[in-house]
Amino acid sequence: MSDATNDDATNDDDATSHEIEPVLRRGDDVIDEPVDAAKGLRKGVLIDESDGAPTFAIRRFELDAGSEVPRHTNAVEHEQYVLAGEYVVGLGDEEHVVTAGDALLIPAGVEHWYRNDGDETAAFLCAVPNGDDEIELVE
Repeated sequence: MSDATNDDATNDDDATSHEIEPVLRRGDDVIDEPVDAAKGLRKGVLIDESDGAPTFAIRRFELDAGSEVPRHTNAVEHEQYVLAGEYVVGLGDEEHVVTAGDALLIPAGVEHWYRNDGDETAAFLCAVPNGDDEIELVE
């Protein structure tokens, strides 16, 4: 490749990287708010489109001991990473115990739920595509 081609590629990359401003959000600056659908569940938005993130949002959830999230579906996929605690995740007709370091992919439309049978608060990160997400509770 010639130097001109390398320079052009570098300039294109620089132009793209400058369209989005870097963001640093300190954990202590994130406000966790209760989630209406489940008592004992809190959500803090770490980064999303309001910060200029073009594609994904990252959220932190905390689930109190003895709490559960009802069976539901989402219109968008989401990936999760368990930060702390141990809890049960229901996926379809199966239940799985997850602990810190475990990761999940929950495809759009898959029924899922959470139950914290432990004595400690559980926490996980959840990444989702930006945009609308329709959440439907399953009866």
